[in-house]
Amino acid sequence: MLPNGEINISSMSSSDLRNLIQTGEGTYLEFKKTTPSPEKIAREIAAFANTGGGTILIGVDDYKNVTGISGYFEEEFLLHKAAYDHCVPSVPIEIELVHYGQCDVMVVRVPEAENKPVYNKGKKKRLVFVREADESILASDELAQVLKFKHSKNGVTFEYGKNEQMLFRFLNEYGEITVSKYSQVANITSYRASKILVNLVSAGILNLFRRSDTDYYTFANVTK
Repeated sequence: MLPNGEINISSMSSSDLRNLIQTGEGTYLEFKKTTPSPEKIAREIAAFANTGGGTILIGVDDYKNVTGISGYFEEEFLLHKAAYDHCVPSVPIEIELVHYGQCDVMVVRVPEAENKPVYNKGKKKRLVFVREADESILASDELAQVLKFKHSKNGVTFEYGKNEQMLFRFLNEYGEITVSKYSQVANITSYRASKILVNLVSAGILNLFRRSDTDYYTFANVTK
């Protein structure tokens, strides 16, 4: 809503909206028939902010059907509560309304965060979510640290010692490694293995990717 209390009507046409919907949900687009609880929609907002930004369409179901919204101000209240009360730091979302036939659809634009990660308030601890394909998933502790270090003003430093040499030899032979495997190979604690891998990813020497709910590390010039 605009500062004077007016609804922000989007310049997007009905055909533009239909074309956007037809692309389907993905890394940068999410459909919601209605806005769920602030806690739940905050995960989607934070995940977009932690990845590359994105758009949430309220009033569109998972099957690309435009169902529309029934109450703009109720939906807006939940979205603002999610973005400003349940995300740390808060996420400056923009909300627009698109008329589509007899329905209205809310277009929620989520910018990529300047300072990552954006946390969600959890019951016991703050959580970090990121986008993976068409889902908002819980990030590992390592990925959360990588997001933090990559957007820190302080540079990342690391030493090239015995543990790093063992890591590079393993990667040269096998191509990828996990925290637990590295801990075993180098005979170091999981905490130490995690810290070394995070530093090397943050320095741009390694890549981190996820497969079957597990984080894997490869040399940065290896594509997956």
